[in-house]
Amino acid sequence: MTDLTTLALLGLAGYRGTQLAVHDTILDPARDRVFAWHERRQDSAVRTAVVTLISCVYCMGWWISGALLATWLLVTGTWHQAPLLVHGVEWLAVAGLAVLLNRLDDMLGRVHG
Repeated sequence: MTDLTTLALLGLAGYRGTQLAVHDTILDPARDRVFAWHERRQDSAVRTAVVTLISCVYCMGWWISGALLATWLLVTGTWHQAPLLVHGVEWLAVAGLAVLLNRLDDMLGRVHG
């Protein structure tokens, strides 16, 4: 099982990656193109799902956290050191910390914004 320090760092990275994907202006052009693509056919379930995914910190945070964890486990050669169920729990932990930080960020943004 991945140690708590590593899970915490991956959670922090998941938070930052989620902020980048959903909110940061550097990706505004890409998000704007996806929104325009959706506008051309709003009745498309696939297009609506993609827009929902890129607009939702919970949705993106889940997948970004999973990608970060999987990358970490594969790069460090630790993927096979624990059962898949353990990695599923690790994914929940990383995503949970990332979403907790996003909630905190939202709460503080409302207070100070």
